[in-house]
Amino acid sequence: MKTNVISIRSDLAGSDKAMTEAEKFAQYNGITGKDAMHLRLLTEETLSMVHGIVSDFQGKLWFESLETPDSILCRICVTANKDVDIKQEEQLLSVSTSGKNERAKGIMGKIRDMFRVSMQCNSEGTFDGSVMTDSWFKLGTHPDPITYNSVSNDSYWSLQRYRENIKDNEETAEEWDELEKSIIGKLADEVKVGLLSGRAEVIIEKSFSK
Repeated sequence: MKTNVISIRSDLAGSDKAMTEAEKFAQYNGITGKDAMHLRLLTEETLSMVHGIVSDFQGKLWFESLETPDSILCRICVTANKDVDIKQEEQLLSVSTSGKNERAKGIMGKIRDMFRVSMQCNSEGTFDGSVMTDSWFKLGTHPDPITYNSVSNDSYWSLQRYRENIKDNEETAEEWDELEKSIIGKLADEVKVGLLSGRAEVIIEKSFSK
């Protein structure tokens, strides 16, 4: 099932409606107790990510569920149209001494930053994956950069893929520690950030046992 679609903004307008929708979604799917609390925490994390993407951000949020014999797969979905030219991003980064966005700290900060960049398109109207050159970004994407602009299932950044790539690796011990300390890292089964030409999207997935 799919819930009502809630309009959300970077100033957190729409957050109360989103949390109310999360509670209704949990009740409808029989999600109670600790599981309901986890769904609420993931929703709060999603809303905190929206805050500060860009000053005038406007997007849509909704919940989806898919029932299986043993569990209920729940998705928190956020999407926004691409309406910011990549040149604006270049201008913003030019004022930074490092040439990078200094806000990309913590796993949710990284996801927020990636979502923000994926909202921005080049002159052809497509997302240029080369904009994100940081190692953490590459660790979560498909190894073939051509797929960044493809319509395949691999045209997204995946938390699960990122988790597997940094696990048991001395060179990424700091990234693993960061992930282990985060709410999203502990509770979410998967987070996908769509690298799409027409829109930007984040999908957070969590399965709850029946």
